[in-house]
Amino acid sequence: MHMRAMIGIFRRHFWAFLFASVLVPGCAWIAIQRTIPRYTASGSLIYEPSDYKVRELESILRTDPTTEAVMASQAEVLQSLKIAQRVADRGNLYENPEFNASLRPRSTTSRIIGWVRAQVGDAEDNARPDAAYGPMPDPARDATVLAVHDALHAAPVRASRVLEVTFTAEDPLVAAAAVNNAMDIYIKDQFTAKAAAVYRATSWLDQRAGALRAEVRKAEDRIAAYRVEHNFSEGMHAGLDAEKISHLSEDLITARVDLATADARLDAARGRAGAGAQAAIAASVVPLRANLEQLTAQYQAQSSRIGANHPDAESGRRQIDDARRAVEAEIARVVAATEQDRRAANDRVTALEYNLRSAQKDADTEAKARIPLNAMERDAEASRAQLLAVLERIQQTAQQHALETSEAHEISLAFPPRQPSWPRPVPTMGAATAAGALLGLLLVHFRHLTDSTLHSGEEVRAFVKLPCFALVPELSRAQLRTAPIEEFVNRRPLTAFAEQIRAVRAGLWLGAERPKVVAVTAARPSEGKSVLALSLARSAALSGEKVLLIDCDIRRPSLAYRLRADNSKGLSDLLRGRAEMQDVLHADHLGDHASRPMNSPGTNVGTNAGTNAGSRAADGGESKPRGGMHFVPAGNPSGDAFGLFMGPEMARLLSDARQEYALIVLDSPPVQAITEARVLAAVADATIMCVRWRATPRDVVSYSLELLEDAHAQVAGVVLTRVDPRAHVRSGYADAEMYHRRYKAYYPG
Repeated sequence: MHMRAMIGIFRRHFWAFLFASVLVPGCAWIAIQRTIPRYTASGSLIYEPSDYKVRELESILRTDPTTEAVMASQAEVLQSLKIAQRVADRGNLYENPEFNASLRPRSTTSRIIGWVRAQVGDAEDNARPDAAYGPMPDPARDATVLAVHDALHAAPVRASRVLEVTFTAEDPLVAAAAVNNAMDIYIKDQFTAKAAAVYRATSWLDQRAGALRAEVRKAEDRIAAYRVEHNFSEGMHAGLDAEKISHLSEDLITARVDLATADARLDAARGRAGAGAQAAIAASVVPLRANLEQLTAQYQAQSSRIGANHPDAESGRRQIDDARRAVEAEIARVVAATEQDRRAANDRVTALEYNLRSAQKDADTEAKARIPLNAMERDAEASRAQLLAVLERIQQTAQQHALETSEAHEISLAFPPRQPSWPRPVPTMGAATAAGALLGLLLVHFRHLTDSTLHSGEEVRAFVKLPCFALVPELSRAQLRTAPIEEFVNRRPLTAFAEQIRAVRAGLWLGAERPKVVAVTAARPSEGKSVLALSLARSAALSGEKVLLIDCDIRRPSLAYRLRADNSKGLSDLLRGRAEMQDVLHADHLGDHASRPMNSPGTNVGTNAGTNAGSRAADGGESKPRGGMHFVPAGNPSGDAFGLFMGPEMARLLSDARQEYALIVLDSPPVQAITEARVLAAVADATIMCVRWRATPRDVVSYSLELLEDAHAQVAGVVLTRVDPRAHVRSGYADAEMYHRRYKAYYPG
């Protein structure tokens, strides 16, 4: 059911959907046809940043890491205003009306605005000196550069080092030339910038090399003057003095060792001579000592055997004394020789100590004198190192300049495009069609949300809690050509229009109590109440009932015109007592004025009325005049109609009419506009509320019914008028079934 409701909503607002679905693509097609085609030329270049390895003697390019930020920056450089200006200069785009708006034909409004600006500009120029502001800018030239800048675009290709350059213009040749010029300018600018950077670096290095040469020359001059002043030879340096002192120190140590050795030998020799030590002081003493010990041993052995006084014993003692004197003499000779060696070692130590002290004193003096010299030599050496580095860098820069290339070069030149880039009819129309369909659906939804009118009898019954007697269709112009709307019920009794009028009669007649006085009213004008009242009365008269139709809409009467009657005297005159009943009562002679123009004033072409289900017309042709209906016109308008309807004359009129007529139909004015409608509804047995289909808002209907309820009117039901049968069939409501083509055979007339 939900889907059926959605389909019904769509079908009810189908024409709104169709309007939006056709309007948007139609406007898009018109815009495409009126749009000047524009062509976009495209070219590509690759950006390969490289650096020459100056420390290697071969041309090897080292590729630097290229990030997305670097590529985006290069794209911005390529589409900058500077390059756009040079592209405009190369292509002479200042003479192209597409980019120079000042060359285009100017409208009258533009001329007036330009004249006013010129006058204001002249006044400002006269008020200020040119010297204070400088030369005035050229607006046309600046606007041209900005237009070229807007047409020029550059963007990096994702995950690559390729830059794609595009230019959009009305002329494909201009677009292609602009792309090629932009790429050529960008590449040459890069190479020129590199060459300028190398030139600036070389100039600075040359200046620096000259300054360093002067510094080295001054340092060498200061060093030479200092050497001459302090009597330093060119090859002499502090290393020789240190080496001499080192040698003297080593010799002194050796001499002291020798002196100590001589002292030890001398002490040993002297100790041996005085105390008889067992240690030999020289190799020559050893055999003598051994001989003395041997003789001593032989003497002891012999004296113990032969006695001390024995001549052999005395001879042994004399040998021992001789051997001892020989040992002592040898020791004395060794001591004397050792003393002499010790004195020589001592003299050598004394001489070496003196020489070492002299050398150290000379070294200290020379070291103090060399401190400024060393500082000057270090400064000179640093200047030489800087000079060598600068000279090496100059040579490397010259090699790099000789091998330098641009970091970007073309990989695809731009050719004049064959097809315009804008407008693109196929995608544009596809998008416009989709947008139109979407807009149509939104419009359908919006109309559904904002539609507060009543569309079917089901909605009427649900909203006002009253029965919906009929859905009276709106007659087409073709149908009205066969019979005027006020005569349609009688002339075409077998139509759906007449059937719905009979449905109104059935709703009134089939109730618990059949009403005699029926008031037909509406909430607003042009709801079809007068035609409904006339058709209802004629339908009842056609079935043989005696009917009285009274036009109670005194301010806007229409029955007299529709029925070709004299309105000089009518209901208002009768209620005032200016006329009698026989003066204002007219008989309905249907068919006497069939030739009356259809579009005469007062004829509501779209208003619907009903037909009597019991009418007996001959095959849908003209019925014979029937005299069963009388009518009373409204008469002359008056401002006291409310008092007339409330007076006793109106009650007497209705009372007399009830005695003579089977049905009395009151054509009442609209409820909200005229107060008399509530009075008439109160005196009637039943009131029919006419509501225009899909036109009268619900709050208006609700308010009108509240007014009738306050007047204690008996509202029998509601009639939807001026229903479009074809639109209602598409709505999907249950009561739209009666207008389906399957029932066409039931309505041949």
